[in-house]
Amino acid sequence: MRENVKQSFWFNALMVALIFSAIYIIFFWALGCLTHHGEQVTLPNLKGKPMQEAIDKLHEMHFEVHVDSTYDPMAKPLAVLKQVPDTGAVVKSGRIVMITVNSIVPMRVPMPNLISLSYRSAEMLLKNNKMFVGDTTYVPDIARGAIKEQKYKGQPIKPGEMIPQGSKIDLVIGNGLGNTDLNVPDLTHMTVDEARAILNANNLVLFPFPEGDIYDTAEAFVIRQNPKAFNDAGQPNKIKMGDMIELTIKQKPDPTDYEPSNNPNTDAVNEKDKKVNPDEDK
Repeated sequence: MRENVKQSFWFNALMVALIFSAIYIIFFWALGCLTHHGEQVTLPNLKGKPMQEAIDKLHEMHFEVHVDSTYDPMAKPLAVLKQVPDTGAVVKSGRIVMITVNSIVPMRVPMPNLISLSYRSAEMLLKNNKMFVGDTTYVPDIARGAIKEQKYKGQPIKPGEMIPQGSKIDLVIGNGLGNTDLNVPDLTHMTVDEARAILNANNLVLFPFPEGDIYDTAEAFVIRQNPKAFNDAGQPNKIKMGDMIELTIKQKPDPTDYEPSNNPNTDAVNEKDKKVNPDEDK
């Protein structure tokens, strides 16, 4: 009788141990299936793909997807701009993947204050606000390179006004020349390269009028200029720094092609140059 009880006790204890072991194994096997334990995949590159295509791809890989949005004027609407975790990350299936897509409608942000900034600083500030530099014009001002005015669609825009991201802002910039007056340089009889060097040194703008074909500026000469260096009374004409001088140039001109500059000191010499030296004909 005692032997039967002992056998029954050990048999029951063994069965209980087997049952608990089976439950333990089944529990952790099921837990692994539910949590995809050990199943790791590499995230693909979703950047630039359409939003729906990216979502479908992540769902196929058994990921949950959360979508956020921002605006990038350089990207297509609803294109994926960013993903977290990033491309190439090895993660378990079932995790949440966050994607940021490009908004269809640009956000409106306050217009920054660009006045008195340098061009480079203004460009960086616009870029940080997802805007672009549009046209640039220069005006006489002692503050060389400083922004004097900011415009949107041709009209001045004040700092703080709401404006869409991706907008182009036109800039009016000081050229550092002010209203300084100087004598008009006498450029007749000079080559185009010589005249250009003098104009650049005096912060004047060259506007050439070629007379005939110009194929070598080293042998193309200024035969007329507007304004002239001297008025009819022989007094120097004045011009403001930053203004334009119109030059008529000709390739290998004849002495008779030059227009008098009204300079009493040089025109008489140039008239002598027009006369043929008898010794040169011999």
